[in-house]
Amino acid sequence: MDRSLHSINTLFAQLGLPSQDHEVDQFIRTHTLFSKGIRLDEASFWTPSQASFIKESLDFDSDWSEAVDELNTRLHA
Repeated sequence: MDRSLHSINTLFAQLGLPSQDHEVDQFIRTHTLFSKGIRLDEASFWTPSQASFIKESLDFDSDWSEAVDELNTRLHA
């Protein structure tokens, strides 16, 4: 199993999204979650496979969980 640390950029690439710093920043500006009650994996902008990947990353504390936590924090800021 690959236990290397993943960045938010590699997370975006894994999700099939543009992953350059400015593209990640633009995504976050465009998709800010204003309610703390919205779980990251339940946000309406994910495809079903993206939502599933995010949920599984958090539920199973995968090696992606730190990058997903960072994304969650940035989207809820």
